[in-house]
Amino acid sequence: MTEVRAKKALGQHFLTDQKVARAIVDALEAFPAIAPGEAKTAAGDRPCSDSLQKGGSEEACSPVLEVGPGMGVLTQYLLERKDIDLKLIEIDTESVEYLLTHFQGMQGRLMEGDFLTLKLEKLFPDKFAIIGNFPYNISSQIFFKVLDYKEQIPQVVGMVQKEVAERIACPPGSKTYGILSVLLQAWYNIEYLFTVGSGCFAPPPKVESAVIRLKRNGRTSLGCDEALFKTVVKTAFGQRRKMMRNPLKPLARAKAERCGWSEDELAAFLAQDVFSLRPERLSVEDFAALTNLLA
Repeated sequence: MTEVRAKKALGQHFLTDQKVARAIVDALEAFPAIAPGEAKTAAGDRPCSDSLQKGGSEEACSPVLEVGPGMGVLTQYLLERKDIDLKLIEIDTESVEYLLTHFQGMQGRLMEGDFLTLKLEKLFPDKFAIIGNFPYNISSQIFFKVLDYKEQIPQVVGMVQKEVAERIACPPGSKTYGILSVLLQAWYNIEYLFTVGSGCFAPPPKVESAVIRLKRNGRTSLGCDEALFKTVVKTAFGQRRKMMRNPLKPLARAKAERCGWSEDELAAFLAQDVFSLRPERLSVEDFAALTNLLA
């Protein structure tokens, strides 16, 4: 097999620009997976073998999962890095066959399957990073899954559609600020690294792409009910062009019923200034305060 046929159903656009590929891999920063001298035998946690073979001090590799390696344009550079312990997940059988044929040492590293259904806690008992040229059609779903594992994932480097990258990275007040912006910025610092033109891919997509890096921030708690926070954010942006009084009224009514409020008391509650704002005006902290208001 000399190449893999890009499949529209999988959102495949294979990166062909080697400089861009190396820049993406270089953007991934190693992180301490385990302390020196505390090497574990579980998958993803083992000392960097090269260091030990050369008589160097024992140091831990950073476990990294590449999502959708395709024909391995990122993989080739990831395998060169001695500070990471790489695993790969690929849903396309043809790509899996190509990688097994063209790259040594794929056995035990490469899994055929769907990242969105993968039980990551079984594969990585501790912290791990994610990198990849994410398929456009599931990029948002990938980030929602990252949020589910935010305590284990300190860093993500990914290439996505440019408008998705801008949406994730933009601050409050922007027209593109939305659900993913709030939920990801609650737990990660977002960096828009660089734009990638359509000519860097085969087949070329109809839109530009961009590379972003997410690094876990120091927040350990939102100071509110996290499940309700997600509900408030998603509900508020469900009618993003309207004042939040409209989409959030069912949540306010639910509180009124719990508290035994009259219709007048509910109306007074919804007359507060925050409900006159559109959701893109609110920061993460503002949404946390709103969540407590509705709790």
